[in-house]
Amino acid sequence: MRQEKNNIFAGIDWILVFFYLILVGFGWLNILAASQSEESINVLDFNTKYGKQLLWILFCFPIIILILFFNSKFYERFASVFYLIAILSLILIFPLGKEINGARAWYNFGSMSLQPAEFVKALTALAIAKLLSDRQYNLSLVKNQIKAFTIIFLPAILIVLQPDPGSALIYLAFFLVLNREGLTLNYIIFGVASITIFILTIFLGTYTMFVWLFSIITIIVLYLIYKGGKRLLRFSWHKILITYVGLGLFIYGTGFVYENVFKQHHRDRFEVLLGLKVDNKDIGYNSYQSELTISSGGFTGKGFLNGDITKGDFVPEQHTDYIFSTVGEEWGFLGSSLVIILFMLMIARIIYLSETHANKFGRIYGYGVASILFFHVTVNIGMVIGLLPTVGIPLPFFSYGGSSLWGFTILLFIFIRLDAHKTYDW
Repeated sequence: MRQEKNNIFAGIDWILVFFYLILVGFGWLNILAASQSEESINVLDFNTKYGKQLLWILFCFPIIILILFFNSKFYERFASVFYLIAILSLILIFPLGKEINGARAWYNFGSMSLQPAEFVKALTALAIAKLLSDRQYNLSLVKNQIKAFTIIFLPAILIVLQPDPGSALIYLAFFLVLNREGLTLNYIIFGVASITIFILTIFLGTYTMFVWLFSIITIIVLYLIYKGGKRLLRFSWHKILITYVGLGLFIYGTGFVYENVFKQHHRDRFEVLLGLKVDNKDIGYNSYQSELTISSGGFTGKGFLNGDITKGDFVPEQHTDYIFSTVGEEWGFLGSSLVIILFMLMIARIIYLSETHANKFGRIYGYGVASILFFHVTVNIGMVIGLLPTVGIPLPFFSYGGSSLWGFTILLFIFIRLDAHKTYDW
């Protein structure tokens, strides 16, 4: 037993490690394809994007060793401290951070910049796992729900203020974790319904949405009165009134925020996505070129380094947020499907290992990892293929950037460490 504990590789789930290495390696090949503009390729040229990414990949290995070095209990014991450090890093970004592309979201260290938001996700997942694993904690109590919501939304709000709304959006993934641990499904239903009404209000317009929604509710109410009689109306009139007022305020608020708070480029993105406006030269250019690039790859793709659209640099930020378009062009439908399958297998493996975890902290953290990865993959690929608006979040292990790669590496390998010791270290 002691020998097992002294071996940092004891109990490691090598299947997850294999998925990680395949995704990182394949991601690097696509970054090379998306960033090389000359015939000759010098892998060790660290002035190129693919050279820098290779350097960041190499730095992942000492990070992994450091994560595996610490005992599993270390992450549970100091989860709250890690969370406080995470919040502090987000607060200090405002006076000390570097502004890039209109967002003050990076710390500058000479020639290198780090984005703390990429690391905070893992530390928030630890904090949520610490809170929910407390034996005295009951998620059905409103005061305890408020504690969980505070942990989730505090970093999200600080990230929105940078502003980086795309990164903040990912924190909604934690509601899947809360639901797994007993939070009523009503919150998720309410969230989905709110998003649906928000989108329909933009698509139909405030007045038309008022008419349609209130007509539908009125028909439902009349039907319930018909079935339940006047007694139903006598005891439920206040709920009916609250529903009317609440929906009315929400629809009005949506229209007001959309017209007066959203900037023009935000409105343009929604209108292009919903088909209310065709703009393939300005706001819709990224999505249009991305879809064109992916479709040009056909079933089997054009081959590695043979993507002419990729070589022509027609897709902005193709090596970062739009890296999946490179996969589509050079590896085709088969390669794109393989990438999605690998991600889904990784997420499924994490969920399976989480469910077999004897320790509640490890199980909850595992669900946090799976939820974050699922949201990132879904939103990023949905954005690249034109199903979702451009929000600027990376594809895990694929997109160019040291902060993103290191953040996801830390997120995954903390879980691998917790899983490795789940049978004898707790």
